[in-house]
Amino acid sequence: MTGLAARTPLIDRRDFLKAAGAGFAAALAPKAWAATLAADAVFATAFVRRDGSFGAGILSEEGKLLYAVKLPDRGHDVTFDPVSRRSVVFPRKPGTIAVVFDHMKQIEPLTITSGQGRHFYGHGVFSPDGALLYATENDFDNAAGMIGIYAANDGFRRVGEFATHGTGPHEMLLLGDGRTLAVANGGIETHPDYGKTKLNLASMQPSYVLIDRLKGDLIEKHQLPANLHQLSIRHMDADQTGTVWFSCQYEGATMDRPPLVGRAPRGEALELLEMPETALNSLHNYIGAMAANHAAGTVAVSSPAGNSYVVFEARSGKVVAATDMTEVCGIAPDGSGYIASAGTGRIQPAGGAPVMEPDFVWDNHMHRIG
Repeated sequence: MTGLAARTPLIDRRDFLKAAGAGFAAALAPKAWAATLAADAVFATAFVRRDGSFGAGILSEEGKLLYAVKLPDRGHDVTFDPVSRRSVVFPRKPGTIAVVFDHMKQIEPLTITSGQGRHFYGHGVFSPDGALLYATENDFDNAAGMIGIYAANDGFRRVGEFATHGTGPHEMLLLGDGRTLAVANGGIETHPDYGKTKLNLASMQPSYVLIDRLKGDLIEKHQLPANLHQLSIRHMDADQTGTVWFSCQYEGATMDRPPLVGRAPRGEALELLEMPETALNSLHNYIGAMAANHAAGTVAVSSPAGNSYVVFEARSGKVVAATDMTEVCGIAPDGSGYIASAGTGRIQPAGGAPVMEPDFVWDNHMHRIG
């Protein structure tokens, strides 16, 4: 189930120089490099190299690659444990191997394997004390969403699971009480025998659920109206008040323009937000990532299909900015704005000059760690 990832060694010095740029690496003395890695404003993301290899990396606030670890398959999202300062990069579905790494190089990478009859769905969270890792998974023979539980202090041994009370769980958040998990059940059935093929588009039933992580009990379950049953709830974040925001990908007719962003106040019905026509059109019925900036009181969504990202004021739910950026998807809070990454190799720091890394295809998600 776990073990040293001989197949996923740390990137060597020559690869690092190629990735970060020889001038940048040469300019950083060892102490300065260590200080940069230890700084609060560093960002984790997965990537694909143009040679077809896979990895996950740590970026500086200026958009420079500081650290990388090789992956056996394409990564999706990275979750960080501030207690142990370890990160876990999850594979894209239907991947079965996740990789644990420490960008401060205190431990060697480890691999985590999903249970028999399960595959990962790309996202996970740690418990507040760092002792447990929770991962969204698929019981693919029964088309049932599951949360896999892994003992982070025992080699990430798989120790249990519980149901998500829906199909196709994707992103998951641990709410401020430290006990409640919010899960986006996308509603889409998949099976490893059919790759990423969506098997139930005519009958899909997305839902948003709250689950007690200690007991596995369902606390709340909310579904969208029947006429929006093809609006797959996928990504989430919580704003500065703790209210959960969610974003969607639409599997219906391409000419439809359903709402794609909503809020889920605890104990209340889901609220779908209205957007100006130009901003909604720019998302092309597909949101690839979502991030909240607590300091600025905003929430942002990105669309690689629409080559744009849109920022909302969290308090009012109104759109306050829309930015064009080719193949943008990864997005994370940075100061009063956002740092964004794209499949073109571009990193766009908040308020800074863009950085181009043409050898890299940055993957869907980026998270600030610290």
